[in-house]
Amino acid sequence: MPSVALVTGAAVRVGRAIALGLADAGYDIVVNYHFSEGPAREVADLVEARGRDALIVQGDVSNPDDVTHLGEAVRSRFGRLDLLVNSASSFHSTSLLDIDSDEWDRVMEVNLKGPHLVVRECADLLRTARGAVVNIADHMGLEPWVRYAHHSVSKAALVHLTRIQAKALAPEVRVNAIAPGLVLAPEGLSAEELASEVDLTALKVAGSPDDVIGTVLFLASSAYITGQLIVVDGGRTLGR
Repeated sequence: MPSVALVTGAAVRVGRAIALGLADAGYDIVVNYHFSEGPAREVADLVEARGRDALIVQGDVSNPDDVTHLGEAVRSRFGRLDLLVNSASSFHSTSLLDIDSDEWDRVMEVNLKGPHLVVRECADLLRTARGAVVNIADHMGLEPWVRYAHHSVSKAALVHLTRIQAKALAPEVRVNAIAPGLVLAPEGLSAEELASEVDLTALKVAGSPDDVIGTVLFLASSAYITGQLIVVDGGRTLGR
């Protein structure tokens, strides 16, 4: 029986790449999305073109009812879950003193509460399969980014949540995190800005979503690693 992976935020950007990379590796894929229905259906079509089964489930990962529906859909269709990748994320560039209460709460709900709710909902399936969770954090969670203040704080908290989940779900389920750096340029980034960001890495090159996919697959198959963070940023967080 093929392994099953649930990828939240699977319709676009890194989540999309992870979903397709896992399909290439032989997983059937649960494609979760919130707003991007068209791209989600495209991902599902691409998964099926690779000979794998795809299930599309709309839902806001910060909404408990939506998360319950997501878990029920996985149980009904597959009856198992081997890998959960929490990739859904809210990404806003707002300086700290300009963030109001509503915006702060929304970012924390998606980036931090969401991974908790989805893990809680799917814990029984993951335990039965002796599966794995990979939380997608961010290198910004390791540095004080004033322009992305609430995003950075939420991702820093997600790294710590990963450690707590790893202890809570052990020994049946392994939980790890990945902190990508410049693996996919933010929308609207100019060529000059991109070059400046690349220059800040130790390796002096931009990464790609393939770097994240490879790390997800490594963690999914590494039976003796749990509660850890792998930083995939070309050495950006090493500093100058």
